[in-house]
Amino acid sequence: MVLTKKPSRDPTTLLPSVQEVKDAEQDMEERGADTSLEIGGSFTTRPPSRPLKAFSRGSIDPKTIVRPTSTYTAYQIEEVNQGPSAQAEEDEEIEAEPVKSDGSFDDVNASEEEWDTDLEMEDTKQSYDATGRTGYKEACKRYGVVPISYFLRHMQDSEFTMMHRGLGPQDAKALSVALISNTTILKLNLRDNWLQGEGGAAVAEMLKENCFITDVDLSENKLEKKGAMAIASMLLENTALVKVTLSGNEFDDNAAEYLAEAIMSNHKVESMDLSHNLLAERAGEVIGNAIAENTGMKELDLSWNCLRSKGAIALAKGLGANIFLRVLNLSYNGFGKEETAALGEALKVNNVLEELNISNNRISPEGAVRLAMGLRENKTLRILKMGRNPMQSAGCYGILKSVHDNSGSSLELLDFSDITVNKDFDELYNVVKETFSSLQVIHGGNADILKRRKPKANPLAKLKQHIVENNIRLVDFFEKVDEDKSTLITRSEFQQGLMNAGIPLSQDELQNLMDFLDKDKNGEIDFSELIHSLSA
Repeated sequence: MVLTKKPSRDPTTLLPSVQEVKDAEQDMEERGADTSLEIGGSFTTRPPSRPLKAFSRGSIDPKTIVRPTSTYTAYQIEEVNQGPSAQAEEDEEIEAEPVKSDGSFDDVNASEEEWDTDLEMEDTKQSYDATGRTGYKEACKRYGVVPISYFLRHMQDSEFTMMHRGLGPQDAKALSVALISNTTILKLNLRDNWLQGEGGAAVAEMLKENCFITDVDLSENKLEKKGAMAIASMLLENTALVKVTLSGNEFDDNAAEYLAEAIMSNHKVESMDLSHNLLAERAGEVIGNAIAENTGMKELDLSWNCLRSKGAIALAKGLGANIFLRVLNLSYNGFGKEETAALGEALKVNNVLEELNISNNRISPEGAVRLAMGLRENKTLRILKMGRNPMQSAGCYGILKSVHDNSGSSLELLDFSDITVNKDFDELYNVVKETFSSLQVIHGGNADILKRRKPKANPLAKLKQHIVENNIRLVDFFEKVDEDKSTLITRSEFQQGLMNAGIPLSQDELQNLMDFLDKDKNGEIDFSELIHSLSA
């Protein structure tokens, strides 16, 4: 580090002449031995630290430097007299021993006002806390919560999951303080922690500042309208999130107004889950309009809501205008005939959707046929799930027929789970397989082949029931059957006895019963075996 003395004299002052310097030297000789040094009109005594030349700063030569009649100081005269080499020596002295304004020596640590430096003094810097540990502990004190040891142990992980802990709003605030400065966590899962709107708002504010988290799950936290407002506001600013899961937060039509604005404006989020909420008709309308404008989302889950009627139709129209969405889940909603017809119209013009799930709706055979009209023209859909709808075999047949009629169809999977089909469907499927060999169809079975049969009655149970209903003792029954009064009876004797007793057993049931009782296959039935079987 190089330190230089600030100039103490006016830079405009002219240097003394040679004659003035000689006059000053002569005057010093005439003055005689005087150990005082006059600088700037004042006298000071310098300790004998080292011998110096005359006129040099700090000289102990018994001479007095007298201010000349001009305005120049002895210090200025000295600079002229000594020349460049002496000036370099003086710079060394200045570097080693700083001088105060009164001419005395001081420590090297001079004030900032007296010294200039070409390097700034480096303050002691604390290392950056990439996890936010310090801030988290301070926030816990502020919000009156106990620090979570699990969080402290895993806050440096790239994926942090803390589900079903019942954190509540205050813990959420403390966590958010730490996560603002955390640079290691990329995936955050706080599912089912009862954060409520207040806690959700704290997490949302954190996500406005954090630019490292790309995947967040706030499902089942009862965020409601307040949380939806905060999340929507965050999504208008955040540019890092790619996946957002908000399932089961009791979002209704009012909350949907804010979420729709975020969906329309945010083009960074690629996957959003709004399932298991209370989104109804009005929500369908605003979200439908938002989907039509969105240019970034690839996957949207709206299952387990109340989308029906005008809301469902508006959603279908939004799908028709969308050019980015790849996967759409509308299962467990209220899509009926008209709503399904709107979906069919959307599939005619949509050329990007690859997977559509409309299982567990109210799609009738007619609704399925109207959806099939759109499938006849669609070229991109690969997976269609329509299981557990009241569309019957006729609806399944209409969908499969549309695939048969569309030579450019990309369908790879048709899911008709729990819907039984008939022989006509199977025959059509065999024809379609010849053209689309990779097509897989799932259904609830062929109703013509898988007819339910009545379960076979247990012949031993029939025998036991007959004995109980007719109040017959087993010993009496056996004695009637055992004609030779032995402990063993043959198959023919047992069969004859059952017939005489009027026990309603078919020939097959009788044969099965005797096979069961004749365990050793010797053609005879032991009384003890019969007793054991009937008492079991």
